[in-house]
Amino acid sequence: MVFLKSPDGGWGWVIVLVSFFTQFFCYGSPLAVGVLYLEWLDTFGEGKGKTAWIGSLANGVGLLASPVCSACVSSFGARPVTIFSGFMVAGGLMMSSFAPNIYFLFFSYGIIVGLGCGLLYTATVTITCQYFDKRRGLALGLISTGSSVGLFIYAALQRELIELYGLDGCLLIVGALSLNILACGSLMRPLELSDSPLPEKSCLEKVPDQYLIYHEKENVEENTSILEKDHNEEKCVNLSSRECKQDSILNQNGLISIHAKETDTYKQKVVEQTYFCKQLAKKKWQLYLNYWEETLFLFKNKVFLSLFIAILLFDIGGFPPSLLMEDVARSSNISEEEYVMPLISIIGIMTAIGKLVLGVLADFKWINTLYLYVITLIMTGVALVAIPFAKSYIILAILSGILGFLTGNWSIFPYVTTKTVGIEKLAHAYGVLMFFAGLGNSLGPPIVGWFYDWTQTYDIAFCFSGLCVLLGGLLLLVAALPCWDNCNNKSAKPPPNTYSYTVASSV
Repeated sequence: MVFLKSPDGGWGWVIVLVSFFTQFFCYGSPLAVGVLYLEWLDTFGEGKGKTAWIGSLANGVGLLASPVCSACVSSFGARPVTIFSGFMVAGGLMMSSFAPNIYFLFFSYGIIVGLGCGLLYTATVTITCQYFDKRRGLALGLISTGSSVGLFIYAALQRELIELYGLDGCLLIVGALSLNILACGSLMRPLELSDSPLPEKSCLEKVPDQYLIYHEKENVEENTSILEKDHNEEKCVNLSSRECKQDSILNQNGLISIHAKETDTYKQKVVEQTYFCKQLAKKKWQLYLNYWEETLFLFKNKVFLSLFIAILLFDIGGFPPSLLMEDVARSSNISEEEYVMPLISIIGIMTAIGKLVLGVLADFKWINTLYLYVITLIMTGVALVAIPFAKSYIILAILSGILGFLTGNWSIFPYVTTKTVGIEKLAHAYGVLMFFAGLGNSLGPPIVGWFYDWTQTYDIAFCFSGLCVLLGGLLLLVAALPCWDNCNNKSAKPPPNTYSYTVASSV
């Protein structure tokens, strides 16, 4: 599919606005699930590790299903996927208000809401990248702040709703608010297609019926003649010579002639449909093989391979604070009177600022985006290791702000991915990377919770989280060192529309 040149403005700013509110409404509650986490602990009386699965699934399932989400957006477009996913998120939140046990929440809040959020995230990122090229970093930074602003507002909103209407009433109201996603999706007008000739593969996919049925008409006629020959031979073997003579006389009758003509037409249709099914199966199998070939080629890029490991480790270690920071404060015996603002709200507003600032910095030519991303990973690891030493609200608030700002590197992650593999392979590569990011999101909070259930303290848990993020950042830094440039120049030239990330410029 070939699109017109990215307008870098115009209706693209409407796309940015509706994508912002889409992420606001869909990610507000899942990211602020730390408020609900405390209520679920008190309501169901389960362990911290087990209860943490609800929030981790809500934030991880959508990313785990990123390859499926990318395929849906590529097949149906951003607008239909957004509208359908809006119903999923709203329905999952409303169903959660009737949860009789924690296992029901695994399905309603974890899987349904999480999958809907994954579809919405992929749709908003893909359509924004189509509308923007030169200002892509700014556009991605703006839309990604929607989830952070949602975290900031929903953290206080859900706490207030719980006090007024209880946990069930809170989930019903939040689910009703999510229906606004439908209005946002209706404004996601797809970018018009270009009039330039499509690649040969796309042409085959666009007109499968003509290609599959009529491209080799001689083969169809040959198959039809073979069927007719076999039919005549079978008749001559089974019938006696007298019956064959009678058949020849009856064929002169007009009614028999019409019947024979209908039989021939039916035979030809059978052959055509058989040929069509064979070619369709062959094409689908070839597409499947091409997908895995492209995936293997992506992993031959050392920067992409390191990026894949870094995002996995980052989500294992970097996501738990947004879910568990409120419980960390409660475990440190910090009284509610010291609270000036919920820690989750601080993380949310600072994440919004971080996404915007980092997105703007990514558009400067003199800043290497990959090095910028590496710096955020290393600083995040240091901040996570410092959490066990924080014993007051002020220090926890400062660390929450730092972690929130650095988590804003999500706004430049699609930018780094695009520069690494090219815009044509963005959906494919981004889907693969988000799958492993979802794996990290799903495993991180339960691991931290299990550490607490085992040791009755968060000290070892957050040391482990910080070391994971540091390892991923250092590995990506080594892969991006300029000393590898000479090796890249001697290697084979990559296929068209695929770019090796050059890291010659300095931050």
